[in-house]
Amino acid sequence: MRGRPLAILAAVPLFYPDVLPILERRCQSCHRAGEAAPMALETYEQARPYARAIRDAVLRHTMPPWFARSEPGVFANDPRLTAAEISTLRQWAEGGAPAGRPTAPRRQWTEGWRIGTPDVVIEMSKAAQVPAEGEVEYQHVIVPSGFTEDMWVAALEVRPDSRAHVHHAVVFVRPPKSVWLRAKPVDELFTAKGQALEGLSTLDEVIAAYLPGAEPHVFPPGHAKLIPAGSDLIFQIHYTTNGKASTDRTRIGLVMAKEKPSVRVYSAAIAQGNFTIPPNAAAHRVEASFTVHTATEVYALAPHMHLRGKSMRVRAVDADETERLLLDVPRYDFYWQLVYRPVKPVPLPRGSRLVVEAVFDNSSANPRNPDPLATVRWGEQSREEMAVCFIDFLLPVPISPNELFRAPRLGR
Repeated sequence: MRGRPLAILAAVPLFYPDVLPILERRCQSCHRAGEAAPMALETYEQARPYARAIRDAVLRHTMPPWFARSEPGVFANDPRLTAAEISTLRQWAEGGAPAGRPTAPRRQWTEGWRIGTPDVVIEMSKAAQVPAEGEVEYQHVIVPSGFTEDMWVAALEVRPDSRAHVHHAVVFVRPPKSVWLRAKPVDELFTAKGQALEGLSTLDEVIAAYLPGAEPHVFPPGHAKLIPAGSDLIFQIHYTTNGKASTDRTRIGLVMAKEKPSVRVYSAAIAQGNFTIPPNAAAHRVEASFTVHTATEVYALAPHMHLRGKSMRVRAVDADETERLLLDVPRYDFYWQLVYRPVKPVPLPRGSRLVVEAVFDNSSANPRNPDPLATVRWGEQSREEMAVCFIDFLLPVPISPNELFRAPRLGR
């Protein structure tokens, strides 16, 4: 304390009450016990050793993670700190990270679930055995929902047991009439390499996913996803090894809508699987497009590539060729696959075309590139590639998602 003016000491922010509210708003969804981050930041004792690291991360804008090139206020889930919040964290760290005295109760999180207590939990009946080393093929398991009536779901969350080994997990709904993976056993883990898409229809929908850095799926009032009566849920899980063997039983929690919604949230993938990335290509471009055949709105966008993914842009081209840029991710990060949700859903008139432009860096300048000399094609493993953008569309409940894909008849 010697030699420091009292006025300066008094101006240093305190953990209580200045810093903790920022951590609660911006950080604790991941930085708390049982979540994806490597350390919890719920108490002064937990945060104090990381004061300088917190300062450095927010000054570099690496935390909270966000990769879209956008002004604040464009995306509803933009977690970036304000200039005032960054200043508070910087001054706190540089001022010795003082504690202060608690002035309000800590934020209380529901243990184990970010969506609150689910109404229904559906999980893998058997644990997957993840080896310590090697490459693990995508694992699938078919779990009957047990629903005897159509269920509208207002919030969903996918939670793996072994987060250190699950890079991502996707849960599909398979309606009763779907033929997708019908030859595969129920409640048994299996691989489907080369057959994962056989028989897949537009109604075999992704209803939720666990992705690095992504938030749970929580929809506005009057909006929900549909799980038809008699449907199965198909878990598709990408396990990665890290030198330690583990087991995992991924599960999904569902919060049911209190009443039938007016708007259905429907997920579809705009993808291009027919590409070849040459060796040493520093900026190989792959394009995919999709035309909507009924009026809809874009609720959220989620780019998906692998280790060579460099950037992605999504444009809407209306029938009169008017273009709108919906998403620009100039620095894609395989380890933080975020979902971008516009503040207001983006209207797409019938006949609008969505264009996805993915760019891959297969050069030695890419530090994550497994092999710059490889010719790279579509595949499930991280050493292979994907060019996909998952889109959440909004549709009035009476309209089937098939209308998005079905060209209108003449005179319609």
